Amino acid sequence: MDDQIPKFLYDALDACKHVQEFTKGKTFDQYKADELLKSAIERKLEIIGEALNRVKQKDRDQLSKIREWRDVIAFRNKLAHCYDHINSTLVWSIIVDDLESLIEDLETALKEAG
Repeated sequence: MDDQIPKFLYDALDACKHVQEFTKGKTFDQYKADELLKSAIERKLEIIGEALNRVKQKDRDQLSKIREWRDVIAFRNKLAHCYDHINSTLVWSIIVDDLESLIEDLETALKEAG
């Protein structure tokens, strides 16, 4: 296994945890009204997707423990290249509905990667 894979997995996990920290106690309306918060979260989501994309480039099999890795990478691409079509409701639903399971998957993958 490439030595960089654990680093990329850690980067994704760290960014996920920052999103949790940034949104703790926040409502959707607060998120939507706070440009700084939205920008910070979108940046962290880009990092998560880019880190998983780098894992994919090194060893796609390392992503087997991450259920939605394709969607994560695709959303990163949307954030980076279609920034003018980002839907705040979609971003918030990712935070509320998907982030915790992604963290669990990343923790498992990181443990297995050493």
